[in-house]
Amino acid sequence: LDGASSTAAILPEIVDAVGDRTEVFVDGGVRSGLDVLRFLGLGAKACFIGRAYLYGLGAFGQAGVTKALEILKDELSTAMALTGMTDVNAIGREVIRSRVRSIGEQVGR
Repeated sequence: LDGASSTAAILPEIVDAVGDRTEVFVDGGVRSGLDVLRFLGLGAKACFIGRAYLYGLGAFGQAGVTKALEILKDELSTAMALTGMTDVNAIGREVIRSRVRSIGEQVGR
């Protein structure tokens, strides 16, 4: 699996393949609120955040879980604000940059 595609790289293909026949959830690769925005933007309907809350639990018990969830919420809120999104249900692919622009495009050539 070392050479396998990342979740973010393959997610749009999966979402397109299933269409509206089922909802796609992401389980893996979520480390921050920005990751949540990214996966929602790529078509996931929800993200599981097991690692984040387990780290909080291991470090500080219930208070750590609460803090981990607060951090994810704050990061997602910030990422949404920076992309002009006000509704988590409205996040779409338009918030995701699909390719790296060339230097010529960056300087307006």
